[in-house]
Amino acid sequence: MPPATRFGLTVPLTGVPLGEHPELFRRAEAAGYDDLWTGETNGADGFTPLAVAAAVTERVRLGTGVVNPYTRGPSVLAQHAAALQDASGGRFVLGIGSSSNVIVERWNDVPFEKPLTKVREAVQQLKPVLAGERGQGGFKLEAAPATRIPIIIAALRGKMLALAAEEGDGAFSNWLPLSGVGQIRDAFGAPEKELVCRFFCIPQPAEEAMGLAKWMFAAYGTVGVYAEFFRWLGWGERIDPMVEAWQAGNRAEALELVPEELIREIFFFGTPEEMRERATAFVEAGITTLVLTPIAPPEQLPSLIDALAP
Repeated sequence: MPPATRFGLTVPLTGVPLGEHPELFRRAEAAGYDDLWTGETNGADGFTPLAVAAAVTERVRLGTGVVNPYTRGPSVLAQHAAALQDASGGRFVLGIGSSSNVIVERWNDVPFEKPLTKVREAVQQLKPVLAGERGQGGFKLEAAPATRIPIIIAALRGKMLALAAEEGDGAFSNWLPLSGVGQIRDAFGAPEKELVCRFFCIPQPAEEAMGLAKWMFAAYGTVGVYAEFFRWLGWGERIDPMVEAWQAGNRAEALELVPEELIREIFFFGTPEEMRERATAFVEAGITTLVLTPIAPPEQLPSLIDALAP
């Protein structure tokens, strides 16, 4: 039986200081959201916003969406996870993934090697430690989590999706076009497990928001792991000219070459009602947990959070 549909938010919200988030966290919980999921790129780290949220919420699930096993070892990841599980009263979910060569290697000077193996080994090392057993080098948590911590594995293509089905409690996708959900779902092959995906919500007509959306997409879609993802989904001929221009330093040309059809498949545009209709289409296609990322000025975020609530 498939998991129940869940609606979450990406936190922290862009443009809002972390110290001003408690009110927004309470607002999201009161509005009916099921989850709060962080990211970890060049803003806040993946754990601190959840610690803030744990202190001011009572019901919502708190997940990292996602952290990677290159820049933190398994023992440190276990400490983070156990601390948040304790602080939240058992509401934490560890979302873990390989990240990208840009974040791992270029920004952190750690070789981005064998991502599939790295994630597999990290998850296999984490499981016994989070269960209170000894792990790598004899490491053991001072106190094991009182309740089991689910592990969601970020996965874009076949082998990582298979790993998520085998070793995880679910898979976490990103930048997913509607036409690609079936391919992701079939490669995952675990209908009883959670299939999470992040969605970018711009409350403007597509024509008005297209410039912003193209820039956001180009910055991600030209990174190696994402370029391979879109090629795997059958978009290679459409994105390769964009990737080539971006890598050559021709940003303006790359933006002109972003395939608009793909942008319309990935982003949620328009009114809250139109975005909810879009969310329904992804649920019907097989996504079980939708992580909404509102893209709007800070003063518009409270009302947009309310308007997008399940």
